Amino acid sequence: MKAIVIDGAGGPEVLKIKEVPDPKAGDGEVVVKIVAAALNRADVMQRQGNYPPPAGASLIPGLECSGTIDSVGHGVTQWKVGDEVCVLLGGGGYAEKVNVPAVQVFPVPKGVSLRDAAAIPEVACTVWSTIFMTCHLKQGESFLIHGGGSGIGTFAIQIAKAKGAKVLVTAGSDDKLKKCLELGADVGINYKKEDFVERVKAETGGKGVDVILDIMGAPYLPRNIKALAIDGRLFHIATQGGTIGEIDLNAVIYRRLTVTGAGLRARETDKKGEIVQEVLKNVWPEIEAGKVKVIIDDVLPLANASKAHEVLEASTHFGKILLTV
Repeated sequence: MKAIVIDGAGGPEVLKIKEVPDPKAGDGEVVVKIVAAALNRADVMQRQGNYPPPAGASLIPGLECSGTIDSVGHGVTQWKVGDEVCVLLGGGGYAEKVNVPAVQVFPVPKGVSLRDAAAIPEVACTVWSTIFMTCHLKQGESFLIHGGGSGIGTFAIQIAKAKGAKVLVTAGSDDKLKKCLELGADVGINYKKEDFVERVKAETGGKGVDVILDIMGAPYLPRNIKALAIDGRLFHIATQGGTIGEIDLNAVIYRRLTVTGAGLRARETDKKGEIVQEVLKNVWPEIEAGKVKVIIDDVLPLANASKAHEVLEASTHFGKILLTV
């Protein structure tokens, strides 16, 4: 099959399309014939040599895709050849086929095209497992999303609103903020023009927000702590701005704050299966009801993976970028 391989750590130009062996369905696995794969920041980090795949995962980039079941392994009873699915991966999405544990496979939501469904699994599992399963965001609470125009951000806005939260977002352009507000965000903050802490305090009557989803890491850490309400929860899913930061422990202690983080990719298959089931139960109905829409910014052919990475790194996109096979 054809697949995108990383020909040495570096810029987008190291992504090369090559012939590689077809995957086989092991016990408890299926092989998916891929229609589309979605890009994530983790793909860029892997390409740069900063985020190696976990042990046993494919070296081919790509953490989510959609397609049809091509074959099933021993013990798989919930899927059959020809089923249309979208898939949470540990790697391997930038290819014509991929093998994956059957517990990480979703049916395509009603009302979503097979192609566009590629943009759902990674963001849905990331947002639901962090903000709802871990931080327990509840109806009536306030929620700050950094990077509101990203794939994670556009999804988090919609699912948080669907579950009754007040949503604040940061972004680096007024155009992106306008689109975030159109998706349902209550407050848009241009971090290039104003201090998000002051704006958060103003919008919450001085209280601060209950939950923050952060992608920046070190440079935002002190300000995120200041922006949290009593019993607030800060969750890190990326460190785009740096990994080492200072924290005011007195604020954490006296205001009973929780500061945590997690990656999804390296989790055990059983845990991913649990998250998939929670997403099917709590998120899929919102998608099928039209409350959460798939936001696609650009679609390019698999052979143009380098160009797709250039678009992603430029941060001019809004929503997800897809590669079609």
